[in-house]
Amino acid sequence: MSDKVAKLELDGKTYDLPVLKPTLGPDVLDIRKLYAEADVFTFDPGFTSTAACESAITYIDGDVGELLYRGYPIEQLAEKSTHLEVCYLLLYGELPTAAQLADFTQRVTKHTMVHEQMHYFFRGFRRDAHPMATMVGVVGAMAAFYHDSTDINDPWQREVAAIRMIAKLPTIAAMAYKYSVGQPFVYPKNALSYAGNFLQMCFAVPAEEYVVNPILEKAMDRIMMLHADHEQNASTSTVRLAGSSGANPFACIAAGIACLWGPAHGGANQACLEMLKEIGTVDRIPEYIAKAKDKSSGFRLMGFGHRVYKNFDPRAKVMKESADEVLGLLGIENNPLLQVAKELERIALEDDYFVSKKLYPNVDFYSGIILEAMGFPTSMFTPIFAISRTVGWISQWKEMIADKNQKIGRPRQLYIGPQKRDYVDLRHR
Repeated sequence: MSDKVAKLELDGKTYDLPVLKPTLGPDVLDIRKLYAEADVFTFDPGFTSTAACESAITYIDGDVGELLYRGYPIEQLAEKSTHLEVCYLLLYGELPTAAQLADFTQRVTKHTMVHEQMHYFFRGFRRDAHPMATMVGVVGAMAAFYHDSTDINDPWQREVAAIRMIAKLPTIAAMAYKYSVGQPFVYPKNALSYAGNFLQMCFAVPAEEYVVNPILEKAMDRIMMLHADHEQNASTSTVRLAGSSGANPFACIAAGIACLWGPAHGGANQACLEMLKEIGTVDRIPEYIAKAKDKSSGFRLMGFGHRVYKNFDPRAKVMKESADEVLGLLGIENNPLLQVAKELERIALEDDYFVSKKLYPNVDFYSGIILEAMGFPTSMFTPIFAISRTVGWISQWKEMIADKNQKIGRPRQLYIGPQKRDYVDLRHR
């Protein structure tokens, strides 16, 4: 807390609002006592100007295009680190030593298999079920199988639940994919890396040997790392809100997955790729650029600009490198869809309209291109996002549980319905 105090004048009275000083970012007005003292609420649709919690995990400066995990710039982590090392950082607050990373990696690796009875859950879904629908159900059902890690008041059980979900979400997502395409489930291989194992579970078949390509493995690891956490976004806030009631960790993460499913959140990269398919060929780009500039058209370019970043999305810079590497490896630079993407990218970075409005290509633009090139259907884009974000959700959930100031979430409202009125008997209506 700083020494500054904001003063609010209302109906002839003055109220002091303490000013809280963060490590980074703008000052925060403390309005916790405002309702009790002044009998007023604040109105903030979407909570875009409200800090709902204290957090030491992730910091975003949207004006300069900066993303920090526990203080470390995402660009440095993407260049020098791995997803599991970043998982350790997010969970425990510091980068691990070699021994700590080896221990953490082993603990995650040993938990990659799921309970064999969980296979029956998948058979209860239709074959054409969206993998996210399957994941919401199966992850929520984990509480029915792992009773020894549902007591949120036991630090050890919280730890076990965290490791289990980080380890098992890739297996569950891969099973959802295999089920949707009618192929047998592929069990995890402990000799592979986290990202390599996921690729193996998605693309291997029992009849043939599968070798993980290191460039695709690195690209997948980066996708997971870049999406690992992103401050108090919609799905993270959902996890915290569910957790504030004391719900078990599996239910909280299932709630986060359900929220992530929305096209305005986790489905953005799928929507971006569908837009590229709608445009179809490079010669049609001017038509769609004109539509994007015409506010009355109702059309908007997906994968450009960001709710938080008013500058270049720092994750997009890293993802662009991976996109170039993957497309070069697969030799599909001449794919019509990818040609459209490349030309759109060029225009967005040069056109005065997009530059002035800071509509730069974001991480969804490039991740969708990479996943398409790897052979994933668009229905798997959001499940991969869910795998990546799991560690962020769990880190935020654990932080919330340990927060002594935490209360059950209970937003207020600006009521605009009828005033109190008396019931009218049916025959008189």
